[in-house]
Amino acid sequence: MYEQIAARHERAGGDPASLHRVMMEEVLYGCDVMPSAAHITSATLSGVQPGVGFGKSRVYTMPYGRQTDGTVAIGSLELLQSSNTMTLFNTSDPALQTGSQGEETAAQVNVDIPDEGFDLVIMNPPFTSNTKHFSADLGVLNAAFAAYESSIADQNEMATQLRRLASGSAYHGHAGLGSAFASLAHRKLKPGGVIALVLPFTAINGSAWGKFRGLISAEYSDVSVLSIAAAGDSESSFSADTGMAECLIIARKDDTWHRGKFTSLRHQMRGVAHSAAVAKEIISKPSIRSLEAGPYGGTPLTVGDEFAGESLDAPTDDYANGWGAARILDVSVAQVANLLSSGNLWLPAEPKMQSIPMVPLCSVGQRGIDHQFFVSPAHKGPFIKTAPSPTATYPALWNHDAKNETRLVCLPDSQMRVRSGMEKAADKLWEVASRCHITQEFRFTSQPLSVAVTDQRSIGGRAWPNVRFADDHFDPVFPLWGNCTFGLLLFWWRSSRQQSGRGAMTINGIESLPVLDFRTLSDHQLTAAEEIFNEFRDRELMPAYLADADPNRALLDRRVVCDLLGFGEDVYEGVRRLAAKWCAEPSVHGGKARPKGAELVM
Repeated sequence: MYEQIAARHERAGGDPASLHRVMMEEVLYGCDVMPSAAHITSATLSGVQPGVGFGKSRVYTMPYGRQTDGTVAIGSLELLQSSNTMTLFNTSDPALQTGSQGEETAAQVNVDIPDEGFDLVIMNPPFTSNTKHFSADLGVLNAAFAAYESSIADQNEMATQLRRLASGSAYHGHAGLGSAFASLAHRKLKPGGVIALVLPFTAINGSAWGKFRGLISAEYSDVSVLSIAAAGDSESSFSADTGMAECLIIARKDDTWHRGKFTSLRHQMRGVAHSAAVAKEIISKPSIRSLEAGPYGGTPLTVGDEFAGESLDAPTDDYANGWGAARILDVSVAQVANLLSSGNLWLPAEPKMQSIPMVPLCSVGQRGIDHQFFVSPAHKGPFIKTAPSPTATYPALWNHDAKNETRLVCLPDSQMRVRSGMEKAADKLWEVASRCHITQEFRFTSQPLSVAVTDQRSIGGRAWPNVRFADDHFDPVFPLWGNCTFGLLLFWWRSSRQQSGRGAMTINGIESLPVLDFRTLSDHQLTAAEEIFNEFRDRELMPAYLADADPNRALLDRRVVCDLLGFGEDVYEGVRRLAAKWCAEPSVHGGKARPKGAELVM
């Protein structure tokens, strides 16, 4: 940012050296808990004009952990408190504040970082979650506050401090520290200012990040969301050392347009010059194709002869369900998924759109409850999970086992035994048992099913929550829909795609999953669905990432598209082309090699 300001100043006829003192003393602010980071930053900035001196810089080492007065501090997140000015007591070497003449040695340093005081706030915050995951060997209870050998007591107090300071903000414990820092950035930004954040990809569609997305949607315009549609998680990051998929979010704090520019890049940038060229290409587009425009792809980005990715104009107001238009290799797949979610079937290379009755799953069925309420003593779970038995009173489909989940009908893998004295609670929970189950974590590279069925009612566990329907005739329809290309596409579209080759959905997120409105099916169609289900109950299906090359999946598509829904051969062929496009998405195949001979089956 400094280089850009200096370059513009020089192009306007000014002397960049004349800016240096004011930039260092009044314009640039930096905060970190690591003294080395503060010193390296100060030295780097000083080197821009090494011949120009300045007084105290605004680069601070923030207090972290147990303090000398017995309190705890949580680093830069202390700035969430209402006071704009903090007093940092200089109790150690290196110093808390640096200048061109070396370390500041004053007994205290006043840090004035006012709310709504900054034109640009840039952050690459830590992503760690402070939800409790105890490790006795490491002495870690709250991982987000385990740095610098903090004791468990310190970690607890620091977590409490964060909850207090971040109350009422976009922070969410399951989203982790990134959401707290994003809230801090919003708080410090002026109206009209620009926020620029490096965040985990879950910020795009993770349920815990819903409040943050709502904040961006409600109070920001000129929203740009950048992601990388590469196969490996480390290849989908912007940072050097996270090893996980990330996104960049840049936005202006003013009246909102409830839309954003979503750019999916093909791969990581190859240095500063390449980054600058791609950025220029993104900015230069006067208009870009929208998510609702039909399956024609986004606006292409080219740098020289390289196809760098696509940009897409998409809404941001559906923040509760996530922003799906990110990390997409072929944007037409996202356009089909979005249209299908709202009841419009428009396939690639098809000239017209057709209607298909779609509703959220909660409109036709009821999802089960979180597995912890069955077995966790903390949640007064009345059951103990044990090994399966063919005569189990309370069978359960609990875990994923890809080898035993290749057919629509799966055998329960566990049984539940009732804790003594909790019989009534067990009877109450058994009421949620059902034949149909939906996956919460779908590993596309090894698992074939998004929906599984048991021959008898069973409890849905960690991997397979229940779905109950008021009409038993819907039980055969749900697995057919969920495991054809339509169902696979919509699960992927609504899932959190933080890890390549996987899609995850929370128990609450399941309720909003778009599905066919089974209530619109005629008696003839419901009878046909039962016949198709019986035909497929014992057929083997390949892992989802090979859905395009699976002859049984192709036959399932034909039976659902043509025989159940009544569409013609042209629609079926379009669905198979869509399957090939979906299977080519890096977030689906995760870089896993396809078997020899695995080609599209029409």
